[in-house]
Amino acid sequence: MRIRNPYRSAVSVSLATAFILLWVNGAVGVTGSENNDANLMVFGVLAVGIVGAVVARFQPRGMAFALIATAIAQAFVTLVAIIGRLGHPASGPLELLSLNGFFIALWVVSACLFRQTARTAAA
Repeated sequence: MRIRNPYRSAVSVSLATAFILLWVNGAVGVTGSENNDANLMVFGVLAVGIVGAVVARFQPRGMAFALIATAIAQAFVTLVAIIGRLGHPASGPLELLSLNGFFIALWVVSACLFRQTARTAAA
């Protein structure tokens, strides 16, 4: 299946992911309850994406790297939350893995779409 405009799709996926991440974090919390201070780590994940996008000047190849870095930051937050038992007792390791895994997957999908854009532009 060929996507007509992968850059637009990549931007849409990444913005939707950021919005949903903020929404879920504010409503119920990504790590434990919404009152858990560990949820502030989400802003670090988003900062990685924003700084990466600015450094990449929103060019497809650089954006792919920025979104991979964002996915890695999300994975790091998950690892810290599980090892530090930051979601306890509201969120167990399986819940933390599945919820954060969902966001990691979306960041990677967006990165792949940016990469596809970069490849088509180079061809």
